[in-house]
Amino acid sequence: MEKNMVNDLKQKLHDFKFDAKEKDSGIVLSVADEIAVISGVNSAMSGEMVEFANGETGLVLNLEETQVGVAVLGDASKIKAGDSVKRSNKIMSIPASAALLGRVIDPLGNPIDGKDEIKAQESMNIEKVAPGVITRQSVNKPLQTGIIAIDSMIPIGRGQRELIIGDRQTGKTAIAIDTIINQKGQDVVCVYVAIGQKESKVAKIIAKLEEMDAMKHTIVVVAGASNTASLNFLAPYSGCAVAEFFMSKGLDALVVYDDLSKHAWAYRQLSLLLRRPPGREAYPGDVFYLHSRLLERSANLNKENGGGSITALPIIETQAGDVSAYIPTNVISITDGQIYLETDLFYQGIRPALNVGLSVSRVGSSAQVKNMKKVAGKLRLDLAQYRGLAAFAQFSSDLDETTKKQLDRGARITELLKQPQYSPIPVGEQIALVWAVTNGVFDSVALDDLSKVVGQFRNILKSSYASIIEELANSDKIETRHEEQLNKAFKEANA
Repeated sequence: MEKNMVNDLKQKLHDFKFDAKEKDSGIVLSVADEIAVISGVNSAMSGEMVEFANGETGLVLNLEETQVGVAVLGDASKIKAGDSVKRSNKIMSIPASAALLGRVIDPLGNPIDGKDEIKAQESMNIEKVAPGVITRQSVNKPLQTGIIAIDSMIPIGRGQRELIIGDRQTGKTAIAIDTIINQKGQDVVCVYVAIGQKESKVAKIIAKLEEMDAMKHTIVVVAGASNTASLNFLAPYSGCAVAEFFMSKGLDALVVYDDLSKHAWAYRQLSLLLRRPPGREAYPGDVFYLHSRLLERSANLNKENGGGSITALPIIETQAGDVSAYIPTNVISITDGQIYLETDLFYQGIRPALNVGLSVSRVGSSAQVKNMKKVAGKLRLDLAQYRGLAAFAQFSSDLDETTKKQLDRGARITELLKQPQYSPIPVGEQIALVWAVTNGVFDSVALDDLSKVVGQFRNILKSSYASIIEELANSDKIETRHEEQLNKAFKEANA
């Protein structure tokens, strides 16, 4: 009896014919809130693209025993239960090419700037394993932002991940845009990723980049506030994939993710619609992995692997300065330092509104310009002491001479570090200004006249002492002749 059963089973297995089409196609069981539940595509991969009967595409996110959860990337209203679905057998990718420079695209790589179609050389997987330790080298080359306060005290190196964090309307995007503008002529390809931003705000940013002649080295990836959660979820991975194309060619890239708070919201929305269990603040358990797998792809590759790099500037929005909230703490732990912007400083007119105590760069100082490293060590200490003393000094009318000097020096440093938006300063000029303020050159200038004198000092340096500025940016130390020339330039400015 048992022998007959075994023989019958063997015969059935022998006669079984596998139909690949059944495995590669399925039908829509239900569709709601941009999520389609599909039956039949049992061999689908996570992150794979699928195509619906009406031509819309979807991204596989949930793999279950009997069905697959798919985020619809197009118009979900055109899809209905019973529609057929086909596998693409391809992980989600984006076209990548040097032709993307100067263009505005959506997270699927389609141009949305009304210009010609983009002819791509390659396609890059949106999800990719980050480069391993063996393929990397330490951060050893500076990425200048053009902002004195950052380049002097919180330097960023190529291949670093530096978080920009603060409440809304404190100048987070302004720092990122100034950094992009400052890369003009620096051989750095910039990718600005707008996640859940108002389309009007993004349009203003693009117009400003064009006005400053910065779009030539920039690619803008937009998933606006009116776009679906699926596209907002995809946007940073698309931007990173585009940057990886340039890194693979041995070039340096800068990616700005504006902002990852909205990215986490989009992922939370998708996860809840896919019926994944909610955790803290309704975020799914893998929300840390959401950002870590993105930011770990930023690297400084060694020469054997092409020598390219990706520098990441993720932006996180806090609520009432709470850096201990769930998403901010996650991203702080993934990055190599943070630039913390404070609302109170912003409204006092100190812009960038940098909190020196909470801001830090964990690796950038090893890539900092040597002369800047020498002159800026004193700057941070003087500024920190000033902010501490200033809080107490307002309660006291009788101050000793040393305290008065410290307060005067700190006030001048604070005034010097104020910098208008869209006006990055070359590193040589920054070194000259920091040297001057920390060595008391500006001490004789009245505080109200300081910005005017600094402007004249910079103009004289550019017109009459250009060689000194270049030497300061490229040499290892500030020599006596440099100091003499800088003092001479100051006397001319203050005449």
